[in-house]
Amino acid sequence: MNKIKIGNLELEGNVFLAPMAGITDMTFREICRVYGASMVYSEMVSAKGILYDNDNTKQLLDISELGQPTVIQLFGSEPEILAEAAKKIEHLPFSVLDINMGCPAPKIVKNGDGSALMESPKLVAKIMETVSKAIKKPVTMKIRKGINNSDNAVEIAKIGEEHGASAVTVHGRIREQYYEGTVDLDIIKKVKESISIPVIASGDVVDVESCIKTFEYTKVDGLMIGRGSRGNPWLFRDIAYYYRTREMLPPPTPEEKLSQCLKHAKMIIAHKGEYIGIREMRKHAGWYIKGLKGSGVLRTEINKIDSYEGLETLFTNIFLENQTQ
Repeated sequence: MNKIKIGNLELEGNVFLAPMAGITDMTFREICRVYGASMVYSEMVSAKGILYDNDNTKQLLDISELGQPTVIQLFGSEPEILAEAAKKIEHLPFSVLDINMGCPAPKIVKNGDGSALMESPKLVAKIMETVSKAIKKPVTMKIRKGINNSDNAVEIAKIGEEHGASAVTVHGRIREQYYEGTVDLDIIKKVKESISIPVIASGDVVDVESCIKTFEYTKVDGLMIGRGSRGNPWLFRDIAYYYRTREMLPPPTPEEKLSQCLKHAKMIIAHKGEYIGIREMRKHAGWYIKGLKGSGVLRTEINKIDSYEGLETLFTNIFLENQTQ
């Protein structure tokens, strides 16, 4: 792992937790930082939600000391609104502001936000220039390979660099692929070769081997891990250990996975209360047990859990017994 500088921010490492809606809340960011993520990204935050003081939006902006450095990722398509939102939250303890230009979700794209912005290079230029001038913190952008079977990531990345972006993250799929198919490392490599600001690769990093492959082929400055971290925060630890020792760590044991899952549950309940926390924990629990003996049957039971005690009982009385049979 190498140091990386994004604007005026210097980081000791260059492997980050990607922004994921409904997943990278304050609790999960804290966990991934503990396991070695060099920087962590928030869920997408609506710029309009910030200006309208939306309560749900406010919770997305929760940042703890343990979870720093954090990147707040905004979405929107109106330069002035994005800039005003950025100014309104600049006092919060985040380190970098990222503009989402890669989300493929239909409800985002139909409003002209997310990856839809890649169809409007002039608008991208206006957004990056307006927002980067509005605040002192570094402003970055996250893009895709392209949209509608195009691959204009190089063009958009150059525009970002010319208009104030301190770094560019590239997800190597077009919008229509969503998260299917294989990520295109060639387009990420082309972006890296085309601009001088840091380039961060995104997509298909699920283990140490795919991390090595991405770094070696694209020569990027940093790497972002999304779905590969779900139920597996150990991935950040494993990558750091490999680059430090050139050796592979063994995977976590079933006991370690379940212990971390229960710790995760306690943390999310402390933050959001048991009613919301345990329901949001259901998906995380399903990811933690993925691949373990009896996980398919247990996942059905997890979706019925409505208390921490229920989750703990399910794991200790049923699941761990199955692992030793």
